[in-house]
Amino acid sequence: MHDEPARETERKRQVDLESEGIHWDQDMSYGQYLALERLLDCQHPVSDQHDEMLFIIIHQASELWMRLCLHEAHGAAEHIRQDNLRPAFKMLTRVARIQEQMIKAWEVLVTMTPADYMSFRDELGQSSGFQSFQYRELEFLLGNKNARMIEAHRGHARHYAHLKAALQAPSLYDIVLQLLARRGFDIPEGHLERDWSEPYVASPEVEAAWAEIYGDTAQHWDLYELAEKLVDLEYNFQKWRYSHMKTVERIIGYRRGTGGTAGVHYLVKALELQFFPELWSVRTSL
Repeated sequence: MHDEPARETERKRQVDLESEGIHWDQDMSYGQYLALERLLDCQHPVSDQHDEMLFIIIHQASELWMRLCLHEAHGAAEHIRQDNLRPAFKMLTRVARIQEQMIKAWEVLVTMTPADYMSFRDELGQSSGFQSFQYRELEFLLGNKNARMIEAHRGHARHYAHLKAALQAPSLYDIVLQLLARRGFDIPEGHLERDWSEPYVASPEVEAAWAEIYGDTAQHWDLYELAEKLVDLEYNFQKWRYSHMKTVERIIGYRRGTGGTAGVHYLVKALELQFFPELWSVRTSL
């Protein structure tokens, strides 16, 4: 009998909590669903410098966004392979929006001054964004094939095997050109079956196919829309590369990168790379 008031008080407390969406006996909580305890236990600075936490979280968040980019881009590639373009459009649009978030991340990182970064840079050892296996897979999927780039991952057998498979698979653009051929456009055989691990070489015939599509958008609207989705993707990727380069220049100047790369010089050279060259060159000939 003496416990009855306490039980009634507890019942009222549970009713009040449940009215606010809090259920103590639920099968799955917000934190459990997102594995928040593990996620928030992934930030381990190696120095006692305040700004290192910013550096870690920016790069971890970028890796999460890249994971979603890969998820969406692989999904889009599969839909394009099946000539099912409408779902692919949504996925490619989502990749472009994710890229906008990744570009904004550099604006947060540049609140760190050169002195802030130099206070813990030596503690990073040889670690470098150049070693990001997800970034390398994303570049391979989009068409920047370079076999030498996987050598940085040879020491990790699983990542090395995965990247080797990505290197040897058709890129997103290769899959698009196969679709154009199935739709009746004159795509050279050497662009439909080739060594996919080799860099893509632009073709006048491929540019002519895109010129036909851009020249009659009413007839080829879905392919025209696909082309513009690809342009959006590459445009944002180039903005991300440029923001990366300027962030590095602002924080470390022209020092070499921690992983031994040429730093800003390497990043400037990367700005010259194109994934879908004929989608840019066709604009001059229209």
